[in-house]
Amino acid sequence: MAVNNKTYNNVVNTLKNIGDNHYQIKTTTTGDIWEVNLAKNELFPIMHINPTNVVTGQSQLNYNFQIFVMDLVSEDLGWTNTAIQSSVNLTNEQEVLSDCLQICTDIIGMLRHGTQQSMQGVNDINEAKYWIDGEMTLDPFNERFDNLVAGWVFSISVVVHNDFQSCDIPMPQRGQGE
Repeated sequence: MAVNNKTYNNVVNTLKNIGDNHYQIKTTTTGDIWEVNLAKNELFPIMHINPTNVVTGQSQLNYNFQIFVMDLVSEDLGWTNTAIQSSVNLTNEQEVLSDCLQICTDIIGMLRHGTQQSMQGVNDINEAKYWIDGEMTLDPFNERFDNLVAGWVFSISVVVHNDFQSCDIPMPQRGQGE
């Protein structure tokens, strides 16, 4: 049975599905990070998928992305919850960073141990099979954009099988050499 090669659309849609189905993520977007609509009317937390490049291997493609998970930070002079805030830090930034980090580890876990990725089961080679390899470094950010958001960004390389078949290339079935 031939390998059903996964496309860029398949990979991005799988990442979007993870974001769309996560109970804490309210908005999932993709594209250049500077195109993210961070207007106050956007629902937060946001998961943003920023494609960076694709690297070929012998029988695989590595789709590389930056994943941003962010939420609005509230500034309130009346914070009284000392478990979250102190009198020195009058925002909920620590709580936002904690929640966003948990969402990031959920995304990584889904891709590392993603038996839920396949709608048909895990034994069919033609079903969606995506995985990530190696260690991730998650970097916190705050006040990176126009409004007061905080969160985490990490780079992932989503690996998919690709058999690089030349039989199905849309061109005449003759030699191309000169």
